[in-house]
Amino acid sequence: MNILVLNSGSSSQKAAVYCIEKPPGDDPQEPVWQGRIEWDGTLRRDRAQIEVSNLRGARVNNRVEAESRKQATSQLLASIWSGAAAVLRSPEEIAIAGHRVVNGGREFRESAIITPAVKGAIERMAALAPLHNRAELDGIETLELKCGNLPQVAVFDTAFHSRMPDAAAIYPGPYEWTEQGIRRFGFHGINHQYCTQRAARMLRRELARLRMITCHLGNGCSLAAIRDGHSIDTTMGFTPLEGLMMGTRSGSVDPGILTHLMRRANLSGEQIDELLNHQSGLLGISGVSGDMREIVAAMKQGHARAKLAFDIFVHRLKAGIGAMAAALGGVDALIFSAGIGENSPEVRAATCAALEFLDVKLDAKKNENPILDADVSAGGARVRVLVIRAQEDWAIARECWRLAPAKARSERRSSESYGKN
Repeated sequence: MNILVLNSGSSSQKAAVYCIEKPPGDDPQEPVWQGRIEWDGTLRRDRAQIEVSNLRGARVNNRVEAESRKQATSQLLASIWSGAAAVLRSPEEIAIAGHRVVNGGREFRESAIITPAVKGAIERMAALAPLHNRAELDGIETLELKCGNLPQVAVFDTAFHSRMPDAAAIYPGPYEWTEQGIRRFGFHGINHQYCTQRAARMLRRELARLRMITCHLGNGCSLAAIRDGHSIDTTMGFTPLEGLMMGTRSGSVDPGILTHLMRRANLSGEQIDELLNHQSGLLGISGVSGDMREIVAAMKQGHARAKLAFDIFVHRLKAGIGAMAAALGGVDALIFSAGIGENSPEVRAATCAALEFLDVKLDAKKNENPILDADVSAGGARVRVLVIRAQEDWAIARECWRLAPAKARSERRSSESYGKN
């Protein structure tokens, strides 16, 4: 069964095609085709870079002019069945498509086949995640135009956190907030859930018997406390702005700062939103970049603000891990994932050095250059430290397989077709 996955970001669009011939297991499968669009800034939709590749090694890299996000996405999708990296003969060979949807609110505790009612709910939640939910709706609508009545699945980042206890989910504001739907939703749930399942397999232990802290550290960052295979606490909240310091997002700050800026600097809600989401975090403190690789490079060259940004990031990460450990009542495994989590030995080393009181100890050599997925713990350490590659697309593909209508299942095609294009 050919499964298309669309992973829509605020300034990027990723896509992948998986050919799955039997019920998928825990081990991830490589996609037969991958594509990505990067725009020239979140507000410039007229110029985009499209990169596509397939499992046979063909690669195409084009700079395109596009009047809209939908138009650029349509060009990306067309390269699945036409051009040098094509792997299918036509869009009709796609059996089902899946989408990462950032915010499903309280309405969705699991993935769902997309219907007009589901689209309406995603639209309503766009007010809380405008840079993401709107982009995801664009992807859904683009596929409706390109592929007709193709079954589509929404896989929600918030669903994994939907069983958090009220003590963790409800804010200590007026109780009326709760009645208005203001509560902590949590995000990055697709990868947090995948990492916990993958960790249990790596450790050869029952998921239900493990207490784990998953660290999703990319441009957006969040932690989750996992017990019995469920999220019982996380650092992101009502929006993806709460919690850890991030690439360009501040994470949690004293709300009094915001009221102070509104009164003294006469800033509007839109201006404060811009400050907290796009001018803060690693970029805001360092003045160099929101990319941890550039922060570390500048720090090593003696850049004082880059070092400060690194130190703040690690300080808040350590504090967050401590809070998650307290919520769990102990830790069996600490997992690092996503861009920073997978690729920054400096962040892992600085973080774990302060956690020896939890019996977290790194093997310095393993940590320096882990082969994913890897256990980088020191021998004898009780808490295992794992570095696990983020596999959101694969997790979405598995959900598509699980929810695929009978008609889609009956139209599986052999992977041999990829060699005939």
